[in-house]
Amino acid sequence: MSGDDPMTVGTGEGRTPTMADIARVLGISRQSVSLALGDAPGPSPETRRRVREAAAALGYHPHLGAQALRRARSTTLGVVFSPAHAAETEILDGVYPAAAAHGCGVVLSPQTVRRSTAEAVGELLGHRCSALVVIGSDLRGRGLDDLVARAGVPVAQVGYGRRNAAYDVVRSAGETGLSDVVEHLHGLGHREITYVHTASKPATLVRRAGYLAAMARLGLVPDVVGGRGPEVEEVGAAAARHLLDRPGLPTAVVAANDQAAIGVLQTFARRGVRIPEDVSLTGFDDAAPARFSSADLTTVAQDPGGLGAAAVEVVLARRDDPARRPVEVVRPTRLVVRGSTAAPGRTTGPTTGPTTRRE
Repeated sequence: MSGDDPMTVGTGEGRTPTMADIARVLGISRQSVSLALGDAPGPSPETRRRVREAAAALGYHPHLGAQALRRARSTTLGVVFSPAHAAETEILDGVYPAAAAHGCGVVLSPQTVRRSTAEAVGELLGHRCSALVVIGSDLRGRGLDDLVARAGVPVAQVGYGRRNAAYDVVRSAGETGLSDVVEHLHGLGHREITYVHTASKPATLVRRAGYLAAMARLGLVPDVVGGRGPEVEEVGAAAARHLLDRPGLPTAVVAANDQAAIGVLQTFARRGVRIPEDVSLTGFDDAAPARFSSADLTTVAQDPGGLGAAAVEVVLARRDDPARRPVEVVRPTRLVVRGSTAAPGRTTGPTTGPTTRRE
């Protein structure tokens, strides 16, 4: 031990005592001080006693923020999501209990119109998250691959994608869900079925594929409208305005998600087009707006809680076993029939409301 008396050795006026000061006073390593104060195996009872006495004499107090950061690498799960999309917030309900079951805390980082996926991930890495769950993304393909490589921790992408060597994929069977919708409408007698695509949400790519496959299988002519934009409801509204500008409306409209369907519904309503008397309408997600009585929307239900829980399980499995290969988890969907679909009735002209009966 050093000849210095811990009661008299100072640390410098205005400076907070550190573990290095305790180690210098006692003539032992800083690592031994850390082990002793943390009740970790190694130091003898006598060393632990001396370290605690010296810490008290010097007025040392542990830095709780630094301790949290050191623990975060193994206990904190980072989640990127978009608050603007109802389905993504519902997925979070599955993330929290699954993370808690593994002893993990959750840190959220939103992506918004002005805040990219890359920026949201960067914030989470600043919190030293041990793994990341990305719910939806404005990245795809090589852009997402590059982001995962820079992150340096296991990543699970929720919503879309295929099995790959870089990150886990957890998604719904969107192609099957949209196929079920088209089959449902075809069974009601619809032959003119338009699909409203929302290109800003990559998960809708697989849904569009399901629509196209079902239309081809049934011998129907596909009709895809829509576009790209951060406000999904407005994409649906713009698609509805485009349809209203045509000589006649289709008998049914299939939206890529519930929010786009609500945009279609509201725009049609302002022009006197009735749902389902004039046009049948469907969505995808079974988010809260679809269940409102004002919408009563036929839609495809996902299992948002199951998606969130599955993402946590696969990404933490790879965190705990770095040799584990990324997987693709596909969760089933379920058709939910409500009041927005019926047998074909009337359709409308561009501005005058219901005018033409389809035979």
